[in-house]
Amino acid sequence: MTAEILDVLVVGAGPTGLACGIEAVRAGLNPLILEKGCLANSIFSYPANMTFFTTRERLEIGEIPFSSTNTKPTRAEALEYYRLAAQYFKLPIRFESRVTAIEPADLGSATASTTQFRVTTSNARGRAVEYAARSVVVATGYYDLPNYLGIPGEKLSKVSHYALEGHAFFGRKVALIGGANSAAITALDLFRHGAEVTLVHRAPQLSRHIKYWIRPDIDNRIKEKSIAAHFDSRVAEIGEDYIRIENAHGESSEIGNEFVFALTGYHPDIDLIQGAGVRVDLASYRPVCDPKTLETNVPGLYVAGVVISGRHTNEIFIENGRFHGKQIMADLAVKLGKA
Repeated sequence: MTAEILDVLVVGAGPTGLACGIEAVRAGLNPLILEKGCLANSIFSYPANMTFFTTRERLEIGEIPFSSTNTKPTRAEALEYYRLAAQYFKLPIRFESRVTAIEPADLGSATASTTQFRVTTSNARGRAVEYAARSVVVATGYYDLPNYLGIPGEKLSKVSHYALEGHAFFGRKVALIGGANSAAITALDLFRHGAEVTLVHRAPQLSRHIKYWIRPDIDNRIKEKSIAAHFDSRVAEIGEDYIRIENAHGESSEIGNEFVFALTGYHPDIDLIQGAGVRVDLASYRPVCDPKTLETNVPGLYVAGVVISGRHTNEIFIENGRFHGKQIMADLAVKLGKA
């Protein structure tokens, strides 16, 4: 275990985690941010040509202006902005540090001067590193845990639950499972890079949440049959060189296939916070927390960002999650005698 006792350890270096780190610095606390991947790892995993639905000022953290030539910034601009924010506030971040356990220690007699948590991480080389902290903020988002379909062949190497750039799939038969915004953007990108695209969606039509500037494009490509679409259908099996589709009437068909994108959504990592003693509603995946301070039922352990909303990931975005740091650090500064 490292000798230093941190005031607050933040799990996750996405926009919400960075905002928490910024507010900790401003409150005079001693923070550390742990990130299993790279800075803003979820945004980094978005489609390369993605444009945000929201406007640039609603992505700002730490009152640093988001300068962009576009009203709705791109993925590349967002990554640059969050790099600059982290640099400006000199945020201490350890990358490739996956948190594997959060253990409350002696909560019954804990005070501002005693260690409350032991946090264990695994680095890129598989080495375990432990940290001691008086408080922990879990801001892990949800993009790392896909909603699996539970069908034969889903674990094949030809299946990805994340979008990849279309160039690699030129001249190949590719299937997309899903009908939301990511599926529409990926289908269009694959089509424009010369892939033979088949889209399979369990609903009778694409999601109404698809961005308004994307919707006409994907609708027209389906209408002209440049992208084959199977609605009211599901992929029942993925084979090495085919997929088997079943429609709402129980009719089955096989289609030749070389790669599958299963873009069926994601969910928060509740195992991590449950392991620390946080009560979680198993139907909604929502953790118990005080809506004012965002402290869970475990004293000193807070949640921030989309992890608060559980399975309802369309309730919290960067736009509102970025303010959670102020709520948490205001409470924590009082408890640690820094207010």
